[in-house]
Amino acid sequence: MKFNIRKLEASDWGTLVKWWDSWPEWVTPPKTFLPDNGTGGLIVEKGKQPIVAGFLYFTNSKAVLLEWIISNPEYRSKDRQEAIELLINTAEAICKKQGQVHMFSIGRNKHLIETHKKLGWTVDTDPSYEIVKNI
Repeated sequence: MKFNIRKLEASDWGTLVKWWDSWPEWVTPPKTFLPDNGTGGLIVEKGKQPIVAGFLYFTNSKAVLLEWIISNPEYRSKDRQEAIELLINTAEAICKKQGQVHMFSIGRNKHLIETHKKLGWTVDTDPSYEIVKNI
């Protein structure tokens, strides 16, 4: 069975929260922190099984932030990695088609960092920190 990739919908929010709650090192971001109030991204599915999702923050520059990539902790099939790569590659294709030139992501998950490297992303090895203030 092949994968399906589509734009996130408001009805996906409960699934994403369940995933964030299942990964102990993750915190569910508020919808107001996400593009299009939690629908500004993509989700990869196999049949009706959601596997991985991520968000695209478009800016007023030629750069897009690909962030909050989260996966279904219960999906452990061998093609899981393929689904993650499809998400990233599709996000790249969408951005390129819209005339974007740069993509940026923040991460600390070793597997996700290795996936980005495999797909040709440059990974800065110096640690950095997310700095956020609610105003």
